[in-house]
Amino acid sequence: MAILHFSYSAPIFSTIIHSPRRKIRALRDSGKTHNNLITKDPVSSFRLCPCGRRHFLGAMSLLPISPSHASGSSASTSTEDLRRLRSPKPDWYEELFAWFMDTGMESYEKEISDYKTKLFDNLVGKAEIVLEIGIGTGPNFKYYTAIPNVSVIGVDPNAKMESYSRKSAAEAGIKSEDFTFIHALGESIPLEDASVDAVVGTLVLCSVSDVTRTLNEIKRILRPGGIYLFIEHVAAEDGTFLRLVQNVLDPLQQVVADGCHLTRHTGESILEARFNGGADVKKASISSVAYISSHVYGIAYS
Repeated sequence: MAILHFSYSAPIFSTIIHSPRRKIRALRDSGKTHNNLITKDPVSSFRLCPCGRRHFLGAMSLLPISPSHASGSSASTSTEDLRRLRSPKPDWYEELFAWFMDTGMESYEKEISDYKTKLFDNLVGKAEIVLEIGIGTGPNFKYYTAIPNVSVIGVDPNAKMESYSRKSAAEAGIKSEDFTFIHALGESIPLEDASVDAVVGTLVLCSVSDVTRTLNEIKRILRPGGIYLFIEHVAAEDGTFLRLVQNVLDPLQQVVADGCHLTRHTGESILEARFNGGADVKKASISSVAYISSHVYGIAYS
């Protein structure tokens, strides 16, 4: 049986992280308001898909989402939510998927690197405490090295990702004490209010159970003047052949890719979240992927 290739997304959680160690640096332009904007970059074609989070090998039950954790929630509550929101996966499966993510994303990461370089440059001089949701095997660590005194908190539902992400951090020159890995869910991030300078999410919102709730959590944990960097695949434009393909494959995609949706309008969701300083949302098309070639990327301002 043919297996579709997908990448990582929505996070899950089990521990509570309190105030980060480092003093947060004030943003020089924290008072600046950014207008909502959608622009478009050159387009490409389509091939195999690195989206979603994992090849799902069996039936998956859909579970309700509990209310978001408020600041100071207990670790036991996080553990209960983890059990309720994510069906248990065998260790061998988690390890296999982590290995695949570590070895199977090279072409995508190569093509997306220019977008990421320009996007992550916005963190330099503006962020020291960075939270990355859906950190996976850590492909973004190389973009953090230009940030002085950076401390990274990474959350992911697959505990097997930790060893890979720690290896990536070390290879990028990030000290072990400057990286914290948490088993965490984007819909209920176990961090205190206004506790981070920046949030990063790449290929995450396609498969979280509740996009609005995840964005509200991002807004909650960002300090005033903080920024949210994102790169997400989205629904193709109405009336296109690609959108027709997405409509047909979307139900199957949700089963085989751990809840990944092909037809979400994530850019619009980010704008509708009404970040205090607005959001800049740009469009692009990535040729190294198949039916998820339509992407949005940009910055939202707390």
